[in-house]
Amino acid sequence: MGVSKVLVVGGGITGSVLSLALAQRGVQVDLVEVSPVWHGVGHGITVQGNALRAFEKVGVLDEVMARGVPFNQMRLLKADGELIVEAPTPHTGGAHLPATMGALRSDLQTVLCDRIYAAGVNVRLGLSVKALAQDAHRAYVEFTDNSTGTYDLVVGADGIRSTMRGMLGIANDPQPSGMSIWRVVADRPEEMDCAEVYYGGPRYKAGYSPISKDQCYAYILDEDGIREELGGSEDAKPAWQLMYERSAGYGGTWGKVRATIGPESKVSHTRIEWLLVDDPWYRGRAIVIGDAAHACPPLIAQGAAMCAEDAVVLAEMVTAGGGNANLAQVLPAFMARRWPRVEIVVRNSMQLVRWEMGLEPHTSEDVAATMGDTLSFLASREA
Repeated sequence: MGVSKVLVVGGGITGSVLSLALAQRGVQVDLVEVSPVWHGVGHGITVQGNALRAFEKVGVLDEVMARGVPFNQMRLLKADGELIVEAPTPHTGGAHLPATMGALRSDLQTVLCDRIYAAGVNVRLGLSVKALAQDAHRAYVEFTDNSTGTYDLVVGADGIRSTMRGMLGIANDPQPSGMSIWRVVADRPEEMDCAEVYYGGPRYKAGYSPISKDQCYAYILDEDGIREELGGSEDAKPAWQLMYERSAGYGGTWGKVRATIGPESKVSHTRIEWLLVDDPWYRGRAIVIGDAAHACPPLIAQGAAMCAEDAVVLAEMVTAGGGNANLAQVLPAFMARRWPRVEIVVRNSMQLVRWEMGLEPHTSEDVAATMGDTLSFLASREA
């Protein structure tokens, strides 16, 4: 029996791209999102070329590109802003696409939301899955509002803290990387024309990307648990003040960005975790994909790309042959196809974490080579 009706659990980039790709192939799609308000978080995101290729395949590339800033190189600098090296970024999505784009995550989500509604996807907000049962022919779902549904395929695209993963009996839990990240959306200095990363400063790393004509996304990689240590009491300092203080010691253009951080700044601080499920991602007619199966620290900026690729590839594979694909064959083949790409991204991202935390000896050339080799691998092989 093929696939004509699919439940997608989670409305982030993974679930949104998957829902749109399936609907465009004639599949009836229900999308449930636990948040009652469907939108992306407001911080910035670095989108590599292979993510842009996935957006191209679902027909949203032009709208996405219109909301971001493309560039084809990145710079590594010392903490004071002195240039270490400028290098072209591999075109992981093909020569016809920019190597990289900076954007607001909320802008990407807005584009996807609009197109999903236009494609006729049945979107249900403020609920998720309470129970899942299966037989050889169907998957049976009870939702948290006590309604029910019957599907040919259930896809958990509900992120690194996935509840669907546990429902499938997959025991892997996200693990701390040892790092946390401060993020801010700030005014874009005039000279900022691509992503730049600062090494050798008081924190593990600092960087930024332009995301619009007037805005940039800047970040600091810091120790894990630092927010709790510095701001866990009743008289805790606000997030913007902590980020301002923690980013002291970075000059150049980052210093200009830092000078604008204040009470009106949109600052977030989160723990950086990682996940790599090496057991099967699927059980019968249900599967987890995206961050629910593999999540990487943002050191190679491939998180969104791996999620979007998962979504497009799964949609293509389950609808092959006019929707008559045998899931018992397709789901293992999907994981086998995706594994080499997600594995190298997660493993190399964690290698960079260990180096940047000073846990293993390395040189700046090691960092550049690992990033470049990873992106070159992705550029040379099919998603």
